[in-house]
Amino acid sequence: MGYLSFVGNSFGCSASGERLVSAARDGDFQEAKALLEYNPRLVKYSTFGGRNSPLHHSAAQGHHEIVSLLIESGVDINIRNYRGQTALMQACQYGHWEVVLTLVLSKANIHKMDFINGGTAFHLAALNGHSRCIRILLADYIPSISRFYKLIKKRSRIEESISESSDGYSLYEIINKPADGGVTALHMAALNGHVDSLHLLLDLGACINEITMDDGTTIDLIGAGSTPLHYAAYGGNPHCCQILIARGASLTAENAKGWSPLEVARSWHRHWLEEILSARPQERTTTLPSPYLCLPLMSVVKIARECGWTSDLVSNCTDPCAVCLENKCTVTASGCLHELCTRCALYLCSTSNTTTKPNGPPGSIPCPLCRHGIVSFKKLSTTKPLVKTLKPRTSLSCCPCSSMPKNEIKTKRETTPLCSPKPASCSFSTQKFPSLKLETNLCTKGTDTISSLVKRSQFAKYSRSSFRKSISQTKSRRSWLCSLNQSTDSW
Repeated sequence: MGYLSFVGNSFGCSASGERLVSAARDGDFQEAKALLEYNPRLVKYSTFGGRNSPLHHSAAQGHHEIVSLLIESGVDINIRNYRGQTALMQACQYGHWEVVLTLVLSKANIHKMDFINGGTAFHLAALNGHSRCIRILLADYIPSISRFYKLIKKRSRIEESISESSDGYSLYEIINKPADGGVTALHMAALNGHVDSLHLLLDLGACINEITMDDGTTIDLIGAGSTPLHYAAYGGNPHCCQILIARGASLTAENAKGWSPLEVARSWHRHWLEEILSARPQERTTTLPSPYLCLPLMSVVKIARECGWTSDLVSNCTDPCAVCLENKCTVTASGCLHELCTRCALYLCSTSNTTTKPNGPPGSIPCPLCRHGIVSFKKLSTTKPLVKTLKPRTSLSCCPCSSMPKNEIKTKRETTPLCSPKPASCSFSTQKFPSLKLETNLCTKGTDTISSLVKRSQFAKYSRSSFRKSISQTKSRRSWLCSLNQSTDSW
């Protein structure tokens, strides 16, 4: 009977974990909250096979409320699946900037690399052209100073280290960090024709003549020794080529195959690029600063971490935020001194991509009240730091019943819908679990698509065992993230 009790407890925990995964994937906040209140240890649950946690599922689907709930419940924010992906990587892959902001505010590690091609969340954001995610990832490395754009344009090692963070990384190292085969984020943005992301990376100091290597596992159809301009010529986007040429990309640089960017365009029948790639230096144009530069982001992120950003709602506030009219003012804008709440300041810095020049230096954002250029935010004297409480870390056991005293097990079982009394036999029936709805496809549907630089797909088999032996193994198509045409599995 002890063995059967253990199996029953295991079944109850697994069912609760699958229900939490389903709630995280579908965005059911109330269901997720109820399950975590019943058993907080469920935050450590991961699906069979793919090992995707509820945090992975909610981040990939963009449910930032559930992501916040899981973080408050003590989830490991840098937990990996079997491919080495974190929740931050999956949020960047699909462009869910609100999830990225939530994870960055909670100090998620942006330097984690996956196990397949060494790509980081930064590479995935550049590969898919999510400029908002890029600037949020760099919130701790772009200082809120008015002269930043002038300093970064000088490209000297002294200026490159001005934004070195406490973790030892500088902005220059992050921007130019190579993935498998020496491919940088600039290569990825140029290949896929993401003009806004490419423009932003160049304004942040991306090396324009960085070349790839010949020791990676990714099949490179262009050839080793290729620059971002080679990749832009292969991708066929004329605007990307024009921006790279205007920033000083070499038109005569040859890769390991002896191809120049013009010859790459001809080899792949990109004939509309011949005029651009053969332009003379005096015909090159200049480019304006990227509208996705955001200088105030570092200052407001520091304030949000110190004083919070989700619990400033007040019911009887005499002077609420002029933007949302709900929260109390916690920060003030430099220059115009208009007061906002932390949440509105974060939203303003994350979404601003104005093409009109505000009354401020490049990278400043216009104030929503007076259109004055904001470079940084400062907290008000009435804004108090958060009082942090440490939550005990516990390991995921089979069921909370297994860790309770024997005299409390009976009472607990009578009040919890997922833990039934000891079964009389080894067979299990869903009639004993009235609140449990079993689904056979919970473990096999995950959002663990991985990127590569070529069009390549494969079928991976994921199998899960169930208490009903009639369930057969299913096959789910797992596509490598194609550099030119990425496809995402439908759930």
